[in-house]
Amino acid sequence: MTVDLNCDLGEGFGHWPLGDDDALLGVVTSANVACGFHAGDASIMRRVCERAVQADVAIGAQVGYRDLPGFGRRFIDIEPEALTQDVIYQVGALEAFARVAGSRVRYVKPHGALYNAIVHHEEQAAAVVRAVTDYDRTLPVLGLPGSAWLRLAAEAGLSVVDEAFADRAYTPEGTLVSRRLPGSVLSDAAEIARRCVAMATGQPITDIEGGELVVSPGSICVHGDTAGAVDIARQVKAALTEAGVTVVPFAP
Repeated sequence: MTVDLNCDLGEGFGHWPLGDDDALLGVVTSANVACGFHAGDASIMRRVCERAVQADVAIGAQVGYRDLPGFGRRFIDIEPEALTQDVIYQVGALEAFARVAGSRVRYVKPHGALYNAIVHHEEQAAAVVRAVTDYDRTLPVLGLPGSAWLRLAAEAGLSVVDEAFADRAYTPEGTLVSRRLPGSVLSDAAEIARRCVAMATGQPITDIEGGELVVSPGSICVHGDTAGAVDIARQVKAALTEAGVTVVPFAP
């Protein structure tokens, strides 16, 4: 059994840090690096890419809406053509810093409101798929199982990777509970670690309504901005290893 452990990194801006990128890079196997639209800037992108290479962590482009004030967590009714170009712009920007660091962008993962929108929003999902196919068809894409995004990506011939979330509550339908609702973000590191072992080994987890839900992820995300993220990531990785699950990047 194998699974990837990914984390959103590089989400500070200018003098304002967010999360402990260096510590998390010592735990995770893939880094979803903010590309400057929802968070991050040129200096942060370069630093995170350099340190990801030093830690032998795969670099992924975390693309989102152009929404720094809202941290990319607000839906934007952007024209599909414009969204395609925005995604290409972000991947290309991160690619430059990854290459300077001696690596390359190895996958694409949408962020925040864009991630959730393209679960059902066919036009925006198709726009993001087009961005990846136009830029580099060999890049795998990361997303929610059952989403329009992954369906259209697969139809376009892209490699798709199902993602689960260590520290987020799920609806019975397998979607994420809105952050605006109580209980949407989990904080108990031991509980989160147990859930991740269940996810990785095909066992059910408990959804927000108390029912059983089975997810089979190729990658599990620990949010870098969650309180106690470093301890959570460490406990998750230790629990997976103890359960016989090998933690490796899905896009080496």
